[in-house]
Amino acid sequence: MSELSHVDETGGVRMVDVGGKDVSRRRAVARAEVRMAAATARILRELPKGDALATAQLAGIMAAKRTSELIPLCHPLPLSHVEVTLTVGDESVEIVASAETTAQTGVEMEALTAASVAALTVYDMAKAVDKEMRIVEVALVEKTKESVS
Repeated sequence: MSELSHVDETGGVRMVDVGGKDVSRRRAVARAEVRMAAATARILRELPKGDALATAQLAGIMAAKRTSELIPLCHPLPLSHVEVTLTVGDESVEIVASAETTAQTGVEMEALTAASVAALTVYDMAKAVDKEMRIVEVALVEKTKESVS
């Protein structure tokens, strides 16, 4: 196992020093899924203008912007774009969140935070009708880095 980036040689926690790294265009995509009863998914699909889904989308975007306040050792990043999409299936809601920046460190934590908080918001909005919902498969699905020179 490689050395943990946020742990120093004495075992103490630390913020990674990215000061010497080149600025790059970075993008990350994360995915989460909320599994639920078919009846719950139908309710979410039939809401006017998808109000519950719009709320979850906004929650995910807002969470990405606040990641460094939630995860203690994350760097605050100037996000250039955040997108959160929610797709209601037969028995689930799939959430895909992407985050982009031009900075010295990646945006995978922002994408993962956006997907996670959007999933939690779907759960919160539907928990009254479905006690068996599960948030599953929160994962980073893509991470890119391009030179800006």
